[in-house]
Amino acid sequence: MIDKLPYGWESVQIGQVAELINGYSQFNHKSYVDNGIPIFRIGDLGRQVDLSDVKRVPKDVVLNLNQKRLFRGDILIAKIGKRVGASSVYNFDEPAILSSQVVGVRAKRIEQKFLACFIESRFFYDAIKPHFFGSTRDNISPNHIRLTSIPFPPLPTQRKIAAILSTYDNLIENNTRRIKIFEEMASAIYREWFVEFRFPGHENVPMSAPPALGTGRPGVESELGLIPQGWKVGTLGDAIENIKEKVKPGKHLEPLPYVPIDCIPRRSIGLIEHKPSSEAKSSLMAFKRNDILFGAMRSYFHKVIFAPFDGITRQTCFVLRSKAPDNYPFDLFTMFQDSTVEYSSNYSTGSTIPYATWDGALAIMPIVRPPDLLIKQFSDIVAPILDSIRVLTLKNTNLRQTRDLLIPKLISGELGVSNLN
Repeated sequence: MIDKLPYGWESVQIGQVAELINGYSQFNHKSYVDNGIPIFRIGDLGRQVDLSDVKRVPKDVVLNLNQKRLFRGDILIAKIGKRVGASSVYNFDEPAILSSQVVGVRAKRIEQKFLACFIESRFFYDAIKPHFFGSTRDNISPNHIRLTSIPFPPLPTQRKIAAILSTYDNLIENNTRRIKIFEEMASAIYREWFVEFRFPGHENVPMSAPPALGTGRPGVESELGLIPQGWKVGTLGDAIENIKEKVKPGKHLEPLPYVPIDCIPRRSIGLIEHKPSSEAKSSLMAFKRNDILFGAMRSYFHKVIFAPFDGITRQTCFVLRSKAPDNYPFDLFTMFQDSTVEYSSNYSTGSTIPYATWDGALAIMPIVRPPDLLIKQFSDIVAPILDSIRVLTLKNTNLRQTRDLLIPKLISGELGVSNLN
């Protein structure tokens, strides 16, 4: 809570300066369609909301869309479960709606960025926590959000604070775009060489049926199709091992970043965020720089990254390591392929929460293995690209940490901005 506000600041309720938007309750997994209106659920909230992976519902069953649709700048808040209070900003122009587990907040008489930063801060969470209810999982009523008090400095002060924090967000966004460009470059090279078989010198290499798996003798054309002569058919387990280095929680983990599965982005090899090791409580595993973290829980979410540093994760991820360390760029993009993720999903176990299986499933997945010299050529090109992604990822981490330190000082008035132009 904020003990004392600067002179000229007021304390108002969120409902006095913003409008709340309720979600729809009539949708379930059977309602989802390929083409429709995006519906945001708790799992979609995070630092980066991506429409490509958001579930959609039919347009004709959404009533009162004009009254309940999201607009760019709306703030989304989880109101139930472990992530209650977590927030995101809707940064798209496409119409979208909320599920019943999320509430929206739309700024009316307050600077949107200032409001969003307050909701992201510990002040907001501390204010709503005493009002949590529910015997099995936490809930927060939209009415309690509406009644939550927020500092209300003069609008020019709000705009200065918003401008400072937007500078950090813009730098983070710019670095994120650069990461995406580097990622697309590396992915394009992998596809060109190892999926389309247009690798350097491919014109002089005839195609042939792959040898029978494990025999080295010529085989018949299989589901792998024709492959360049001199290439081999093997398995993921031939090149990659599943590391199971369990660790116990405690202060000895303090220097290590914690990367649970919810920090891993979908369909991106670059890590966006991580948590302090103090939040790592159980079922922990260690990973090393350049290891591959593969989301095993609900693997169809396509969460596959390379580790930019040593750290810890939970057993909801596989920690995969190249048996030949210099080959990690090739092995990373092999694991990142849609076909690999689809295979892992098809061989997952568990009816309620499916988990991918390594031994006896992914480990024996057939793959086409190019000659070692070609893998080295690929690694020589792509390893520097991954190093650039690593540097930008660490820059974003530092920017976020600085921004997160500034937010409470700015929105409480502890750090004054009156002298800033």
